[in-house]
Amino acid sequence: MSRRVTLVLSLAALLVLTCACFAQQSVIQERSKTAENLRGASAVGRGIVWASGTHGTYLRSLDNGDTWQVGQIPNAENLDFRDVEAFSADLAYLLSIGPGERSRIYKTIDGGKNWTLQFTNKQADGFLDCMAFWDEDHGMAIGDPVGGKFEIITTNDGGKNWTSAPADNLPPAIDGEGAFAASGSCVATEGKNNVWFVTGGKAARVFRSKDRGKAWKVADAPLAHGNDSSGIFSVAFRDSKHGVIAGGDYKAAEKDGANLAFTDDGGATWKLAPIAPQWFFSEVSFDLRNKRTIWVVGTAGSAYADDADAKTWNRRWPINLNGIAFSPSGDAFGVGPNGTIVHFKKPTLGSK
Repeated sequence: MSRRVTLVLSLAALLVLTCACFAQQSVIQERSKTAENLRGASAVGRGIVWASGTHGTYLRSLDNGDTWQVGQIPNAENLDFRDVEAFSADLAYLLSIGPGERSRIYKTIDGGKNWTLQFTNKQADGFLDCMAFWDEDHGMAIGDPVGGKFEIITTNDGGKNWTSAPADNLPPAIDGEGAFAASGSCVATEGKNNVWFVTGGKAARVFRSKDRGKAWKVADAPLAHGNDSSGIFSVAFRDSKHGVIAGGDYKAAEKDGANLAFTDDGGATWKLAPIAPQWFFSEVSFDLRNKRTIWVVGTAGSAYADDADAKTWNRRWPINLNGIAFSPSGDAFGVGPNGTIVHFKKPTLGSK
């Protein structure tokens, strides 16, 4: 589907990014030492931040983004890493996207010195999109439908084994429905057992499970959809009841539309945000320090709201970002095209 096409940073946006937006000292464009298109980000605290991108690229910072180590996984030069899930300076997972065997999961336990290939998708029509973990040993990855149902794989042993989740209790996919691999955030975990994943294309739906994917329910969502480039791109939950979904149409990134919605019943029902920046969002996230603060990023801009219902948007930047990660300290790290890494230091965020 056309959702797999990489989003392109325009020259005008790049000029805005490197000049006007960084007048404030607390918003810093980091020197990433790479020109790759960065998609995934993961911040684990104590100054440790990971990022991932095209051509088998991963990055790691041990000093809160001041300096970055850039690496490339051997024999993975043609892979696009859309998702990174890190747990320490040493332990991280990477997920690559693409048809069939291009969809893979790697793991390092020594800070990237060595990577173990844990999973390769043997389904010729399979396509992994995102992954999320409850802890460093228990996680789930979501892929586009195969045989009429979304592909779901899980691990309970730190990725030594990835197995297909039972499909009997998974509602079937709608013809033309898929998931988006934009920022590796089409799935979210919470607590010990809760998980949600989101879809787009001909439908915009939220699948939810309270038992790590043994049984599923699904709800329609009011976000824009109907073609291969629109739908829900990202999901986040701040507790078992309160969550947010974001998306739109990435081919019409500045188009007004239904692009942000909330739930207060665990994903059974969804309501559009009363006020929202009117552009496409590739990722939405809650601030880990103050979970009432919501961030959205996309090709047309980035913004945050201090109230959990997004009624007041306090700061907006015309910055093209694909993904964002929050550190437990309250700092945020956005990643984007051409090696873009933006460090939003906590004085900027307005978190209480």
